[in-house]
Amino acid sequence: MSKRYRITRQFKENGTAEQGISLEECRQYFSTKPDFAYTSVFTVTGATTMSIEGDFFMWSCGDSKIPFRHYQGDIYVSGSNEAVIPKMMEIAGELDADVLEG
Repeated sequence: MSKRYRITRQFKENGTAEQGISLEECRQYFSTKPDFAYTSVFTVTGATTMSIEGDFFMWSCGDSKIPFRHYQGDIYVSGSNEAVIPKMMEIAGELDADVLEG
C-alpha cells in the first residue's frame, strides 16, 4: 500500500494555520502550472471503474496522471510514484505549508 501525504498549514504560526489552503487559492496556484489541470471527478480504471467526486488538480508526469486532492483546507496526494515527493515539497514550499505523512 502506498503512503499518503498531506500538504497543510495546520502547524504554521502567525495565523496561517487557521486559514488553511482555500480551494480558490489552489485554483489560482495550479492555474500557473502548465502540467496541472483541474477536474471535479477523478476516475480510476482497472478491473472495475470508480469515479470519485471532489476537487482534484491532476499532475501530468510522463504518461501518468497523479491527483492532488484539495479537501477541507489541505491537499492530499499518494506517494505511489517517487516523482511525487519533490513535486509535493515544491508545492508545499510555494504555498507556505508543511508536508505530513498519513
